[in-house]
Amino acid sequence: MKDMTRLTLSALLSSTLLAGTALAQAAHPETGEPLAENQTFTYRVLDELSSLDPQVVEDVIGSEFARDLFEGLMNQDEDGNLVPGVATDYDVSDDKLTYTFHLRDNAKWSNGEPVTAGDFVFAWRRAADPALASPYQWYMELMSLKNASAIVAGEMPPEELGVKAVDDHTLEVTLSEPLPYFPQMVTHATTFPAPQAVIEEFGTDWTKPENMVSNGAYVIEEHLPNERAVRVRNEQYWDNENTIIDRVVTLVINDENVALTRYLAGELDRTEVPAGQFPRLQKEYPDEAISFPRLCNYYYTFNLSDSGPEAFKDVNVRKALSLAVDRDIITKNIKAGGEPSAYTFTPEAVAGFTPPTVDMANMTQAERDAKAKDLMAEAGYGPDNKLSFDMIYNTDQAHEKIAVALSQMWKQKLGVEVSLANMEWKVFLETRGQQDFDLARGAWCGDYNEASTFLDLLDSGSGYNDGKYSNPEYDKLLEQAKTADDTTPLYTQAEEIIAEDAPVIPIYHYAGVYMLDSDVGNWPVNNVEQNWYSKNLYKIAE
Repeated sequence: MKDMTRLTLSALLSSTLLAGTALAQAAHPETGEPLAENQTFTYRVLDELSSLDPQVVEDVIGSEFARDLFEGLMNQDEDGNLVPGVATDYDVSDDKLTYTFHLRDNAKWSNGEPVTAGDFVFAWRRAADPALASPYQWYMELMSLKNASAIVAGEMPPEELGVKAVDDHTLEVTLSEPLPYFPQMVTHATTFPAPQAVIEEFGTDWTKPENMVSNGAYVIEEHLPNERAVRVRNEQYWDNENTIIDRVVTLVINDENVALTRYLAGELDRTEVPAGQFPRLQKEYPDEAISFPRLCNYYYTFNLSDSGPEAFKDVNVRKALSLAVDRDIITKNIKAGGEPSAYTFTPEAVAGFTPPTVDMANMTQAERDAKAKDLMAEAGYGPDNKLSFDMIYNTDQAHEKIAVALSQMWKQKLGVEVSLANMEWKVFLETRGQQDFDLARGAWCGDYNEASTFLDLLDSGSGYNDGKYSNPEYDKLLEQAKTADDTTPLYTQAEEIIAEDAPVIPIYHYAGVYMLDSDVGNWPVNNVEQNWYSKNLYKIAE
């Protein structure tokens, strides 16, 4: 007898009615708000996305595209709850090791071909296959898929992965161990289906607009790297009639102040608030300047690999640098958007876990600074032996301001000399991923709303452990947490180890700080993951 979990289609349809009817009435069918004639949503991004390939994408911007262009087994609603995607529901076996997803029979690719369970099997095997070398290959291991670790290590063929198509509309997933939050993980782009025939025909060119086939609410119409991209409604999408936004335009604008100017000129519907300007903008535009908690952290990571500086092998040096950071100056003066200062790696916004209060958080900044000086002296650094290192970050004015502030704090308090270098996004990712750095900016937005999505980053085997931190005790705690009834004490211990070993310097936890046009309806401010879908938005007539 299976423990049945039913997520019915009505849960999804309850929030929307026929867009065709809505447009005919020129009013939203549920709220009654008058709808704009032009249903185009235009927003700014900082950098070019990493990829349009769902099994390759590794950044927030690319994931926004992926959720529009592709649809996975499950989606999220405006509060972050699971709702049906290609799967209408799923069953869970008594031992929690087998998930059976039931796929809707009207899901289609943009070329009119049906979406089948085999498309998910192909995609998941592809993600785990070392041949693709996906930056998110490790995610398949995190999902506890049967044989994933052996496949990722090249010890088993991808065909042995614990996923199979029972028939075209039934997908069976086998786990190596129970994972309570497994259903949350299938909203991530890595798990989205992929069109095998198209990929085999065009290879890496399959994501070009003229070749691409996708199954989401939108298709890619135009993509000019580092400039703009346009996605338009997919007429083959199973729920196209309930979609209101017709066109989504993304503009790459590297300068946040230029982006703000263009927003105020009416060229953008959404842009990030430049660092330090939120208090002013909130007074001037109270209906448009918004701030809300995000499931993201901002930190700097030490290169602890063999190629890293010898000085960083000394935990006293790492602790001293972390202690000397006045986080409140960064959050209140530089950012000023409601971001909380961070002394733990996991944000407060994560569901079901409150990070512990570590010793550093209970100290005054003066006490931290004094402790930092003592630790540096203990490590052998001072006026006669100054510490120096390089520090990298990706190009952005806020990142630059923070990096400059950090370097000045360390110089003034500890006599440390820091050389700063900014890099274009893709170059930065490659440089950091190859451990070609001393100290590097890091940031992470949760792939699912559970503490492990952050703590797993520092696991020895994590694909995003760019600093190559390794602590067997820490790894063991995370492994135990996967099957524990109560993960809180294990996660608490993990955070305490991070505080003691200082492999990273937590700076702050994110807030969503936007200028959002008041004519944009249904932005999911209550979804801390900010997994938003253009198909759920609408433009209100002004």
